Amino acid sequence: MNIQITADSTIDITEELKQKYDIKTIGLMITLGDKDYIDGEGISTDEIFEYIKKTKNLPKTGAVSVERYKEFFGSIANDDTAIIHFTISSEMSSCYNFAVQASKEFKNVYVVDSRCLSTAIALLAIKARRLANEGKDAQEIFNTVQLLANEGKPECSFILDNLKLLYKGGRCSAVQMFGANILRLKVHIGVHGGKMGVDSKYRGKFEECVKTYMEDILKQYPDYDDHCCFITYTTASEDVLNNAIETVKKYGNFQNIYLTTAGATVASHCGENTIGILYLQK
Repeated sequence: MNIQITADSTIDITEELKQKYDIKTIGLMITLGDKDYIDGEGISTDEIFEYIKKTKNLPKTGAVSVERYKEFFGSIANDDTAIIHFTISSEMSSCYNFAVQASKEFKNVYVVDSRCLSTAIALLAIKARRLANEGKDAQEIFNTVQLLANEGKPECSFILDNLKLLYKGGRCSAVQMFGANILRLKVHIGVHGGKMGVDSKYRGKFEECVKTYMEDILKQYPDYDDHCCFITYTTASEDVLNNAIETVKKYGNFQNIYLTTAGATVASHCGENTIGILYLQK
């Protein structure tokens, strides 16, 4: 049986990587004022930040509906093709529950709760593709990647220049934002148990904080699947990106280092000058 890997648009990978690993995606909903968009279709990360600067309002993001999931799965699944679909953490969105409801209409659709977001989802999807290429069946692949997700094996974290959007979106407290602003701290957000939380704080220029954060992560979690690592960002200067890549090369040993931009949904909550290192622990 053929196996198709699919994911929500929060997977945040490039079209080239979608083709390389044969991953199809479906976009979440994004509302800017009175206009609705589909993430990945006609709305960019830059447009998100332009809207926020102009209106001082946050975009509204919405889960993929059950009906859209049914249409999406129905266009792929058949007697010869099984689907393994990855969603953003069920703690952050209704996507997982809606996808599970839609999957009941089909025999061969398996829905994975990634327990994470952004390219940490991609790590699980790529693992699934590699297992499929090894000849594993859909049930075995599903069991393997869901266990990895439940055990928190995707190392999923970011460092933020400021907490303004997380605060406005209700994902951090006023005390956390006030303290970070007063002390000029750069906050390292990690995902554990499907939820985001503050893991550590750094003081200094953002570029130097990024280097230290990535070095700390690689030293803290040194036992990993070396197939690939993601450096994912919303916006970043060329110096920040170059230094991030050099830091990963210096302290890590990955076959592939993928540089990707966060999509509109993730960027809506994290804000500008956010960058993370993401890889799969063993």
